[in-house]
Amino acid sequence: MKPLPSLFDLTGQTALITGGSRGLGLEMADGLAEAGASVMILARRDQWLAPALADLRAKGHHAEGLLCDVADPQAVQHAVNETIAAFGHIDILVNNAGISWNAPAEHMPLDKWRAVLDVNLTGAFLFAQRVGRHMLERAQGRIINVASINGIYGGLLVKETHVSGYVASKAGLIGLTQELAARWGPHGIRVNAIAPGYFPTRMTEGIWDAASKKMEQDVPLGRGGAPGELRGVAVFLASAAANYITGQTLIVDGGATLV
Repeated sequence: MKPLPSLFDLTGQTALITGGSRGLGLEMADGLAEAGASVMILARRDQWLAPALADLRAKGHHAEGLLCDVADPQAVQHAVNETIAAFGHIDILVNNAGISWNAPAEHMPLDKWRAVLDVNLTGAFLFAQRVGRHMLERAQGRIINVASINGIYGGLLVKETHVSGYVASKAGLIGLTQELAARWGPHGIRVNAIAPGYFPTRMTEGIWDAASKKMEQDVPLGRGGAPGELRGVAVFLASAAANYITGQTLIVDGGATLV
């Protein structure tokens, strides 16, 4: 039996994180790197990527970065190829890139619906597919899909939001997690999801005041998520400490889904 600290040690491993230049993605990249992994972070814009890389490297982490549209199959394959070229292999994939569009379902523009599904669900599938091929060849790997509590019970916590595309994409991502876990488990690949509650990010800044008030009143822990509270969750699911866990969605919401 390994000593407990060694179960969380990711030294010598490589993690590829989509949407890794800001918010929860950067937080998870930082946690994985602190645990010893080399990290490749992906972003849509250089204005986000450059400072994120500078931040990670200033902490002494081994980090590289690329611009990538996760909904573009050619860009996805390029990112996978470049990560393998830079580090030799990919051990951990974190599908974190996501967008949303707030409009009532009866008025949701079809192009916005498709854009949300393309990034949140198809993008995650494309990366899982391309990285999965590499992991299948190596008979090992861990995939972490970042879903949402909205994919479990709809966007009901904050009634001011109308995010049918986001809800559908995150519910689909949970289903995809289960399918890949079932099919790839016999080949040494674990696939799990994280379903965060409401955290202070760019995506939630427009509703944060309303969400915070709602959570203070109704959520068992009485608050929203705080910076740093997903780092350990990502490290746990990526590490040997979770070797017998696959196909699961780990909810990190302060108890919001209980009420």
